[in-house]
Amino acid sequence: MGLHGEVTIPGDKSISHRAVMFGSLAKGTTEVTNFLQGADCLSTIDCFRKLGIEVENTPEKILIHGKGLHGLSAPTSILDAGNSGTTTRLISGILAAQPFETTLTGDASIQKRPMRRIMEPLSMMGANITSLNGNDCAPLRIHGGSIHSIHYHSKVASAQVKSAILLAGMYAEDGETKVTEPTISRNHSEIMLRTFGADVRTEDTTAIIKPQPSLTAQTINVPGDISSAAYFIAAGLCVPNSEILIKNVGINPTRDGILKVALAMGGNITLLNENYDGEPTADLLVKSSELHGITIEGDIIPTLIDEIPIINIMAAVAKGTTIIKDAAELKVKESNRIDVMVDNLTAMGAQITGTDDGMIIEGGKPLHGAFIKTHLDHRIAMSFAIAALLAEGETTLEDKELANISFPTFYHDLEKLQR
Repeated sequence: MGLHGEVTIPGDKSISHRAVMFGSLAKGTTEVTNFLQGADCLSTIDCFRKLGIEVENTPEKILIHGKGLHGLSAPTSILDAGNSGTTTRLISGILAAQPFETTLTGDASIQKRPMRRIMEPLSMMGANITSLNGNDCAPLRIHGGSIHSIHYHSKVASAQVKSAILLAGMYAEDGETKVTEPTISRNHSEIMLRTFGADVRTEDTTAIIKPQPSLTAQTINVPGDISSAAYFIAAGLCVPNSEILIKNVGINPTRDGILKVALAMGGNITLLNENYDGEPTADLLVKSSELHGITIEGDIIPTLIDEIPIINIMAAVAKGTTIIKDAAELKVKESNRIDVMVDNLTAMGAQITGTDDGMIIEGGKPLHGAFIKTHLDHRIAMSFAIAALLAEGETTLEDKELANISFPTFYHDLEKLQR
């Protein structure tokens, strides 16, 4: 039977978040098309509305009526980032420079995710940030201050950490702010900030921003999210007799690790209609393939950290052994994705072993249906929806509606390919 047809991927989550944030800090009205209408991005809109920004949300486009770099006003209620780590960390960089106090929280998952990684550098820059529960997690109380520039050497390659520091650095009263990472993380902030008029440059693994830019409203068309496309890439490769055309996918080289891994495993993927103006995009033609195991480690890991759960599914049906290393960051995502993938894939009959910084998957074992615990993690839910297509018997997903966080039409689009 197989999967056949076209699917258009919702707008990139990372880029949608940033379009609202940077549009709010720009002068004039920013227009955004193909905005991701997922719960995370709607949390960002809600936060900036509470900060005094008018945001018009229609099915066709988002209009953000920016007030300039110094135009935000003190909120009258707590800012709630929902399930969004991007909202929580990036907005903290902006709030660190505001002349008012803000309380920022999120859901149960966010309240377990590590925030010291941003609290430390932002405090060094002059902000006063307190974890209200004393555990270096949200809720956070942020009392903005006079920001000064720093050169921060981040222990982790994290676009959220880098972006928070760069955003605070825009408000610095002295020189350039620099962030050096162990390897380059996704660079959507740098690309979009330049589009809005900021002076941002990159030297090796260091991102540098000059203070006090004048940001000007822009028109932004958000490309499809490659992290969301990953589920259909895996489905097209792994379900026999399949051919799927995935339209308008962002292929930014700091995000395209899933493509490199799929090709290295023997995947048949052709890039069509490539466009390298601004954020690069392409259509992806994916056909069923005989996959084989590989080792995934090193600098490629930051380019596919969100795709590792679905890569686990690909590895489970591939021939041979797949080894994933250098991915300890998986432990502090929406869930501990190492433990969750091991538990759920084991329940389906796969042979998988967790390690301190990844996992080892012995591929080719027949999968069978199971009850899947998603641990409030949208990427776990969608990964096992694909695994269910590859398993004998019935699979039940706990909290399957979590897909709404990043891909509201996921199940509808998947069903359409099966007709």
